[in-house]
Amino acid sequence: MEVYCTRPRCPRPQNYFADLDDITTLKTTQQKYCTTCGMPLLLDGRYVPTKLLGRGGFGAAFLARDRRIPGMRQCVVKQFQPVGNLTLTQLQQAQIMFEREADVLAQLGNDHEQIPDLFAFFPVIVNSSQSGQEDQFFYLVQEYIDGQNLEEELVQQGKFSEHQVLEVLQEILKVLKFVHERGIIHRDIKPSNIMRRRDGKLFLLDFGAVKQVTNVALGAASSTGIYSMGFAPPEQMSGGQVFPSTDLYALAVTIITLLTNQEAIQLFDAYRNQWKWREQVSVNPRLADILDKMLLPAANQRFLSAQEVLDTLYSQFLAATQLNSPSLTLPPQSPQLSHPVVSQRPATQLAFSIVELLGGAAFSGFEGALIAISLFSLVQSLIVTLSVTSVILGILVFAQTKRWIEKFDLLIIPIITLAIIFFIPFLQGALQIQGVIILSVAAALVAISLTAIFRLIYKLLSLIL
Repeated sequence: MEVYCTRPRCPRPQNYFADLDDITTLKTTQQKYCTTCGMPLLLDGRYVPTKLLGRGGFGAAFLARDRRIPGMRQCVVKQFQPVGNLTLTQLQQAQIMFEREADVLAQLGNDHEQIPDLFAFFPVIVNSSQSGQEDQFFYLVQEYIDGQNLEEELVQQGKFSEHQVLEVLQEILKVLKFVHERGIIHRDIKPSNIMRRRDGKLFLLDFGAVKQVTNVALGAASSTGIYSMGFAPPEQMSGGQVFPSTDLYALAVTIITLLTNQEAIQLFDAYRNQWKWREQVSVNPRLADILDKMLLPAANQRFLSAQEVLDTLYSQFLAATQLNSPSLTLPPQSPQLSHPVVSQRPATQLAFSIVELLGGAAFSGFEGALIAISLFSLVQSLIVTLSVTSVILGILVFAQTKRWIEKFDLLIIPIITLAIIFFIPFLQGALQIQGVIILSVAAALVAISLTAIFRLIYKLLSLIL
């Protein structure tokens, strides 16, 4: 089993322990140490880092498994790792932010299904690489969301449609309504902090820059200067007081970057102090007006709450487009509710990458050829062979679109099929191994070629129409 060392600047962080491949040994071993730097690898005695997910200005994130949970549940381990020449004050502020994220996740994660749960927060003290000194690291363990963030989706699929951004807008507004009602401002809404799980559900991530405003004097709720350039409104960039509308501004910037597939700073005209995005997209004017109001420079000119935006979406946009757009159907309003019910669209399934598309095509072609060759050798009927193969292949393609079959399944299933063909006695004499493999590989190549051609035609038609 591969275990990743979390010590910053470890020259060889990947470690492999053959004995940990045994689940019993993995659950009972006391500790393992990095073979390069001596860093303890089993964090808090239970979390086993297996992969580096990414690094930021104040930390690193690792994919890990919890060896004390049945099934070795996957989780994300964040380590506080400030980089650069920070002053003592900056270092203390960064540590406070890291601890604040743990506090907020503890408050919110277990109460809202679209915010990751907090599993643990703990320090680790180890001997430093410098003799006679000690290093202290802080770790936060949270729920692992298996999917892609919206920044990755944007790179992969290009501009989002109006329906897609409407889904994002509504779902994140509901999360922000929950967060704001608990006196918390997220302060770092952007595409990379919104994750779409494989089942389509959206999650709001990274609460490291949150601002707690509950029980804080009006003049004291100032920003600490932590924000993402282009997404932060003027009051946040100047270090002033932040509000719920601060998050609404950042959410609107997120939406227009998804619509235009351009960076936020490219959409802002600093000379006129205006956002220039509407001429680059074609969306319902009512939706555009709502986004423009969220983008106003003065905090008190924007919508004052997430619920106010949701109400306006319903009254000015969704209700108006309901008759012309069957996909935007709204549930009936209950007279007992004080606010209108906002429409819900089925969750969008995670888009397939070009590698996944071509890999699926190769699988379908190879597997289809194996099935067809086997059937024809048995029944000696072309019509029956084509009919049965088409049905089976259709089921396999449908399973791929639903992601019931993916990744290693695309290798395992053809291997099993080959084993069945060449180990069943009555098929051994009828089929030649080399010929079957050559025909199957040829079918896979043809399927890849056809898929690539159809995808190119689709892309060209999309640009023209």
